[in-house]
Amino acid sequence: MRKQIIQTAMVAFVVSALTFTGFQYLAGKQEKTVRIEHHNALPSQSANYTNANSYNGINFDFTATAEKVVNAVVHIKSTQTAAVNNQQTLPDPFRDFFDDFFSPRFRQQEPMTPTPRVGTGSGVIISTDGYIVTNNHVIADASDIEVTLHDNRTFKATVVGTDPTTDLALIQIKAEALPTLAFVNSDEVKIGEWVLAVGNPFSLNSTVTAGIVSAKARNINILRDQYAVESFIQTDAAINPGNSGGALVNISGGLVGINTAIASPTGAYSGYGFAVPSNIVNKVVEDLLEYGVVQRGVLGILIRSVDGNFAKEKDLTVNAGVYVDSIVGNSAAGEAGITSGDVIVAIDDIAVDGTSRLQELVARRRPGDKINITVNRKGKEKDFDVVLKNRSGNTEVVTREDKPMFDILGAELETIETTLARELNINGGVRITRLYPGKLRQQTQVKEGFIITKIDGRNVVSVEDVIAALQDKKGGVLMEGIYEDLPGEYYYGFGL
Repeated sequence: MRKQIIQTAMVAFVVSALTFTGFQYLAGKQEKTVRIEHHNALPSQSANYTNANSYNGINFDFTATAEKVVNAVVHIKSTQTAAVNNQQTLPDPFRDFFDDFFSPRFRQQEPMTPTPRVGTGSGVIISTDGYIVTNNHVIADASDIEVTLHDNRTFKATVVGTDPTTDLALIQIKAEALPTLAFVNSDEVKIGEWVLAVGNPFSLNSTVTAGIVSAKARNINILRDQYAVESFIQTDAAINPGNSGGALVNISGGLVGINTAIASPTGAYSGYGFAVPSNIVNKVVEDLLEYGVVQRGVLGILIRSVDGNFAKEKDLTVNAGVYVDSIVGNSAAGEAGITSGDVIVAIDDIAVDGTSRLQELVARRRPGDKINITVNRKGKEKDFDVVLKNRSGNTEVVTREDKPMFDILGAELETIETTLARELNINGGVRITRLYPGKLRQQTQVKEGFIITKIDGRNVVSVEDVIAALQDKKGGVLMEGIYEDLPGEYYYGFGL
């Protein structure tokens, strides 16, 4: 019996020892396995060390670019002097009763009081001999334009030409061997690309800010001209009042655009700025230098942007593009075969996703230029070769017949058609189609659309008549005429 008990105890001891040893072994295996997996998952094993100024080949050191660019960006001070007549005139209903009492011998005439206003902005030097691009609104109505270079030299500037439809202007100073910025192809600018904005915000000269291109072909409805072209490059680089006319450049220092506007509820930077693309700037500059005025090719169509809702409404097979709402008479698009209901999806193989992009691509062409337009017509694509026309319905480029005289006046003129003259009951006349800095804006309150019928009592029925009347004129000039949509005759006096 005793022997049996001893044997049972020994078996139990052996079993217990084996069980304990087994658990220890298994526990060791489990702990080791968990530790290995844990160490393999440590993130520090995949960490890399990079230069603080770059990441994945992108250079974040903009010092070289900024140093290169600031020398070609200038500060512009424009002074506007408007003559204000302090004399109050009687309303028409009372003039018959009190005209004798308020006749010139009883009326005290108060002098015209000049009231100067000073504005500031920026500009970009684009040629070594002093041509500078800026915004039209920076120098509009200016009687004096002063340019300060980065090295603090100052110059008086003259206006070469303006284009309110893109809010661009070209001015020139008398200087040589100036630093310049070169244009780059704005079509190749990508959303997300780094850019620098350079200008003089709040008169803080040579300010550089950095950001990215956050969108392209933006229309913000800031230009009020009937033929306005808005296809802005949008950026989150800080742009403030005073940056207008300054440079938007890529990280290589190439000119991407001209800073023009900001979107802000306060009037200062709050997230986004907008620049005119360099391809449009280049076209405007070339036209102003070669022709004196900007050449604008037109398709002659009324258009709408296509989106998902509009596509459903019109049962279209595409969700992006430009819908041809209607065709105007004698239009370039109509003659080529484009019809109402077509959706323009490309121009010269460049995708068109909205009206802003279409306007930009067409604005870069002149009357007489041929473009290829791809349309989606009921689900099928068709190509049309379109020869652009001008606003008058022909393919001729518009020239400024006597540029020096027009520069002095600060006006673009056109001879009105005979049919319109008959409707207005006049023998003929010359319409002021556009005003820019010059004598007329400085010394008169004449508006665009005014039709000149006489100069110093002499009838004028053509642009050549105006030039002949003013060519050798010195001293005061009296200009008479009418407005198409206003009653009565108007008189404006100025000095040459």
